[in-house]
Amino acid sequence: MSSATFPFQVALLPAPSPAGYPLAIFADVGGLEEYYVLFQNYGFGGTADSWVEHLQTIIEEHQPELLDELEFVEGGHTFVAYAASQPIADQFLDCVLPFFGTLPRLQKYLSQADPEDFFA
Repeated sequence: MSSATFPFQVALLPAPSPAGYPLAIFADVGGLEEYYVLFQNYGFGGTADSWVEHLQTIIEEHQPELLDELEFVEGGHTFVAYAASQPIADQFLDCVLPFFGTLPRLQKYLSQADPEDFFA
C-alpha cells in the first residue's frame, strides 16, 4: 500500500468496469480500527457509509465539480468510489487526504464536524 495515498488505494478496473468508470478508489474501512474508533469517539458511525457521507461533504465544500466525476458505492466494509480517470482520482486524493490522510488530520476534521449534520 502506498503511504502517499493512505488510507486509500487506487486500482485500474478490468473492462467492462462498473458504471463505465475505469478506476476504483477504495479503503478497507473494516480493517482500519483506529479510524473507526476515532469516528466513534466523535459521535459518527465510522462505517463505509459514514466515510462516503464525510468525503462527499469535504469534496462539496472544496471541489464541488469533482462530485460529477465520481460514483460512490454505499454499503459493505469497504469505501469505494469509481473515478472517470487518473487525474480525477488524483484530484479526489488531493482534496480529501488533508482531512483523512493521518489520524491527527482526521481527528482535527471530526472535532470540527457536527454529528447532527450527518446520518451515518
